[in-house]
Amino acid sequence: MGKALEGVRILDFTHVQSGPSCTQLLAWFGADVIKVERPGEGDVTRGQLRDLGDADSLYFTMLNSNKRSITLDTKTTDGKAVLEDLVKQCDVLVENFAPGALDRMGLTWERLSSINPRLILASVKGFGPGPFEDCKVYENVAQCAGGAASTTGFRDGPPVVSAAQIGDSGTGLHLALGIVTALFQREHTGRGQKVLCAMQDAVLNLCRVKLRDQQRLAHGPLKEYSQHGEGVPFGDTVPRAGNDSGGGQPGRILRCKGWEHDPNAYIYFITQGPVWEKICDVIHEPEWKTDPGYATPAARLPHLNEIFTRIEAWTMAHTKFEAMEILNRYDIPCGPILSMKEIAEDRSLYATGTLVEVEHPARGSYLTVGNPIKLSDNHVDVERSPLLGEHTDEVLGEVLGFTPDRIDALRRSGALGTPRRMAAE
Repeated sequence: MGKALEGVRILDFTHVQSGPSCTQLLAWFGADVIKVERPGEGDVTRGQLRDLGDADSLYFTMLNSNKRSITLDTKTTDGKAVLEDLVKQCDVLVENFAPGALDRMGLTWERLSSINPRLILASVKGFGPGPFEDCKVYENVAQCAGGAASTTGFRDGPPVVSAAQIGDSGTGLHLALGIVTALFQREHTGRGQKVLCAMQDAVLNLCRVKLRDQQRLAHGPLKEYSQHGEGVPFGDTVPRAGNDSGGGQPGRILRCKGWEHDPNAYIYFITQGPVWEKICDVIHEPEWKTDPGYATPAARLPHLNEIFTRIEAWTMAHTKFEAMEILNRYDIPCGPILSMKEIAEDRSLYATGTLVEVEHPARGSYLTVGNPIKLSDNHVDVERSPLLGEHTDEVLGEVLGFTPDRIDALRRSGALGTPRRMAAE
């Protein structure tokens, strides 16, 4: 039973979402992730959006699976010394502090690399070098600065941010790739290095099709956008395109049977050219297959509103799942709009490990996502998130070789704080 990153030790100095999503992914690949938290407080998300008494919030528990937590006051002399001892024993230090915070702690790159020349320092920042590099950034700010918000929504409305956390978790995914790449390079060079992932950069990478369209716009209208077929002129920047497909094949979200009382009774439907004749047969418009105004993708562009209105008349006669079953017989691209409730009740996602139920000593059973990346030789069960400081003694003893007496002395000095003890399981 393999673990892809077994033997890799991560010093996790992250909080909230962008950093923890990165280190959680590394933990799911088998890395030993040691989360360093402030005594008595810990990651701020432990208490944010709390839904159950004094139990750690779902915000925290769903971003910190498979990690070990130690409490350490790095403002004390002893605490800082322990941290430097951990740096010597770790392969990667991951942080998403505000710009300059690590340097102010005395943990400059020069200092860290002198302690451990093989160390990889991985950082999430809002912006890369430039006029905004000292600015703090959060999820929606990253979506706005990375071009996502300006191109999301409908053209007669304001910019809209996505519910998908492309700024935070999207950056975490990018950083995880940077870390494993640096680990691979270190096998050849023997040297550590810095890995930086700016949230603006990560969002822009995910919005590259819109940067593509910005350049296309200089050579004429974006013909696959609905506004072209409606005769609405384009400006000098990529507009918001509603639910149009970004891949060049016209697509829309259409109502299905039950839409009047179910806000998610919808389906995404793409009028892909190769299956156009099959679409015509399904919606009972066989003459459109040969009609010069509908037979080719170019000819259909001015008629997209009419075409999708007719398709919607068909989808409204079927539930989204009935429509899916019929359309998939003909390889017509489509997808149901699934609510979070429907996703949480989809047992096939549990079978693949995409959704996992985990037991927690304070909150009982909770539902969390599992590793979205499946490796055939990576076998790591999703475990619950740690209680604050739960593994302090364990890490100091196992990783640093400290004796119980030395650990007690550190605790008396205030370097460790008082860990919250795990309830009997």
